[in-house]
Amino acid sequence: MPAPKQIAILGSTGSIGTQALEVVEQFPQKFRASLLTAHTRADLLIAQALKFRPEAVVIASEEKYLQVKNALAGSGVAVHAGRQALEELVEMPGIDTVLTALVGFAGLRPTLRAIAAGKAIALANKETLVVAGALVTALARQQGVPILPVDSEHSALFQCLVGEAHNPIEKIYLTASGGPFRGYSYEQLRQVTPAQALKHPNWEMGAKITIDSASMMNKGLEVIEAKWLFDLRPEQIEVIVHPQSIIHSVVQFTDGSMKAQMGLPDMKLPIQYALAYPHRLANTFARFSFLEYPSLTFETVDTTVFKNLKLAYHAMQAGGNMPCILNAANEVSNRLFRQGKISFVAMAELNEAAMQALDHHPAPALEDLIQADAASRAFVLKAAKVKV
Repeated sequence: MPAPKQIAILGSTGSIGTQALEVVEQFPQKFRASLLTAHTRADLLIAQALKFRPEAVVIASEEKYLQVKNALAGSGVAVHAGRQALEELVEMPGIDTVLTALVGFAGLRPTLRAIAAGKAIALANKETLVVAGALVTALARQQGVPILPVDSEHSALFQCLVGEAHNPIEKIYLTASGGPFRGYSYEQLRQVTPAQALKHPNWEMGAKITIDSASMMNKGLEVIEAKWLFDLRPEQIEVIVHPQSIIHSVVQFTDGSMKAQMGLPDMKLPIQYALAYPHRLANTFARFSFLEYPSLTFETVDTTVFKNLKLAYHAMQAGGNMPCILNAANEVSNRLFRQGKISFVAMAELNEAAMQALDHHPAPALEDLIQADAASRAFVLKAAKVKV
């Protein structure tokens, strides 16, 4: 029997990270968690380390270092702190796959380091491709490193394309649940609260992505991610609302035939598929029944109400550093909304203002993207003072 695949889980205390560890726990002969990282959730990281006994852990928040180090003394688990340590440890010998489940722009540098070190990437951090798709995909090709998507929609597309390498794609359809505010008018959206926006009808996710889902920004980011993962033009990507979240995405080929991947909304399935690829592992996950879902429905997205999706298409078409500007603006506006400092509709308004105000760089290097990210965040924080 082959040795278990060694997995680094970046963001092990988040929604994707904790579900990834459930998959690891279910298949101890297949996977071993060798590296776990967290931003600030020291208590949960400690508990995970004591249970899974990785070679090392990283707590990005350096003020939590002593807490983690003392708790894991004598456990055999090496403890590190800080973002630099995280970037260095993804290069650890023996790691086969790096699952990047960090939130936002923070996932970019560790992912680039892991690709440069020849590690397979299980990508749950869509912002990495949104911000630096050209750099990331070029480096992956150069290193011969696979990027295995973990987002349910992109995993669905990937699964539909297995065995279809020589058949051109005509179009893809990314499905969206519509979130908690499906059917709302723009005026109704002005009144919604963070508590309402955090109640997703189908998926259990972290706070940031749940708000992005409610505003359709998550789907916009997925559109840009799909462009890079599957080498598509903007006009080949269409978003449709599918409230039941059973069909996760669809590929249409040049002969008009379509393939869809279906299943109950459970992130553990795309996580397992990415970690085990090209194999499918038998599991105990709940199964879909057609009789329990006799009607699957589809709707168009109203981008005059959910403006973030339109902004994402604009950013994708502009290219260069524009998706980076949009992503950074959204990370800040999303946080400000969750903090109750701006309205729900102000998120898109601030995102659009940043895209209009900041300089477009058509062919950015990594440093250019870092500068664009910082400039966009600063712009939104300043603009939000009069945008409450």
